[in-house]
Amino acid sequence: PDAHKGDSGHVLLIAGSRGKTGAAQLAARATLRAGAGLTTLAGPAGLNPILCAAAPEVMTAVLPDHDDRLVFDTNQLGRLLEGKSAVVVGPGMGTHEDAQRTVLWLLEHATVPIVADADALTCLANSDAWSGGGAGLIVTPHPGEMARLLHSDVATVQSDRVGVARRLGAERKCAVILKGARSVVAAPDGSAWINPTGNPGMASGGTGDVLTGMIGGLVCQGFDLLSSLQIAVYLHGWAGDEGVR
Repeated sequence: PDAHKGDSGHVLLIAGSRGKTGAAQLAARATLRAGAGLTTLAGPAGLNPILCAAAPEVMTAVLPDHDDRLVFDTNQLGRLLEGKSAVVVGPGMGTHEDAQRTVLWLLEHATVPIVADADALTCLANSDAWSGGGAGLIVTPHPGEMARLLHSDVATVQSDRVGVARRLGAERKCAVILKGARSVVAAPDGSAWINPTGNPGMASGGTGDVLTGMIGGLVCQGFDLLSSLQIAVYLHGWAGDEGVR
């Protein structure tokens, strides 16, 4: 009864680049819908007027940029991490060198759970020097991104979805959501769950960004990490199922 916004966590969302501001906006809105007390959307400075339109409740912060893509800046990143309870990185961010340096820096320096999605996954796939640990890393690949992370191919991923999700989680010490028909949630210890909700109507650009925001919005509130993933995946698919009734 006496809860306030400070009790419900503060998500830092690093996202967006020219042509992909919608991904950042969708993820930011989803953090709010999942119950985050505060959401700060950080993106390239030149795109801030667009990112401000995500939702009135979403705060924005600017990152140095070049051609509407973020520029790696440890001082600004360090300031943005202060007071945050979860980090979401990747939606629409780009995969250029500064984006990759940003993702790897966050993995090394953030002391709160990190949700890496979309372009952040490609950044990880381009480097072998990454793993989870600390407060927890969550990766949310679709089959193509999973293939890149494992240096494999989509057919191999799809032939053993549970197995490859468990393998990535164990090898990289992270929690994994392998998206697709019957999404798989895998823990670093090898445990895995298969989600029963969702339908082909969700095969549309942006649905993954919404799921990512939902995960960040739950994790930032201090809920158990794996429970947050299971709940987010289930409710995301359930909402899609309700939409086609």
